[in-house]
Amino acid sequence: MYHDLKDYLEIVPIRDPAARSRLEILTAYPGLHAIVLHRISHFIWRIGLIWLARMLSQTGRWITGIEIHPGATIGRRFFIDHGMGVVIGETAEIGDDCTLYHGVTLGGTTWKKEKRHPTLGNNVVVGAGAKVLGPIIIGANARIGSNSVVVKDIPEGATVVGIPGRVVVARDLEKHEKRKAMAEKIGFDAYGQSPDMPDPIAYAVDCMLDHMQAADHKLDRICKLLKSKGFDISEADLPELDLPHLGETITPKDEH
Repeated sequence: MYHDLKDYLEIVPIRDPAARSRLEILTAYPGLHAIVLHRISHFIWRIGLIWLARMLSQTGRWITGIEIHPGATIGRRFFIDHGMGVVIGETAEIGDDCTLYHGVTLGGTTWKKEKRHPTLGNNVVVGAGAKVLGPIIIGANARIGSNSVVVKDIPEGATVVGIPGRVVVARDLEKHEKRKAMAEKIGFDAYGQSPDMPDPIAYAVDCMLDHMQAADHKLDRICKLLKSKGFDISEADLPELDLPHLGETITPKDEH
């Protein structure tokens, strides 16, 4: 319990800039009170004192507005911001470094006595009002947008929005490398897109880079075909990109 409290006091100022002091965190953060009561009720639940564990959990609900079933398994450095209306079901499993905002439900979709609530990997963030339902797996580092309803497994590093939840950002390393290569070829300084939330400008640039990469590949195939038929195709480098408003001229990098 001591280590949980120490971890919590360290992570709150990082995840919530409104935190001013440790005294404020200890006395005015319902997420902290809820997780402390859950640690105790979960221990009581595991040793078989079911009614007592449920009553302690119910007390925590009255005090904080956060309902965590004592059977739920929660990792370290778990942070609930604001907290009102959060519901975490009996068979839910939450990894380390996860963050939930107010109004989040980790709920079930069946009345059968089985695994019926979600499993969240490490470092998952669930936005306000989101509903994650059923025995699904949310991959590590995933982000679930506010008010989304998620009923299917989500891959690692993905960002999900909408009803039903759909992946709008997923880390595709192979595609990222192709975009980076094309950006370098035309003299563009490849940016680092944040996985936390989809950026329409970054998405548009990605689409352009994908299109340019496909066009470049197709043109290269056409040139090779013409050469095989005996046509003389002169090699031409990409033109320089003269950008006087940046105070410099960008020259394409040598591919060889």
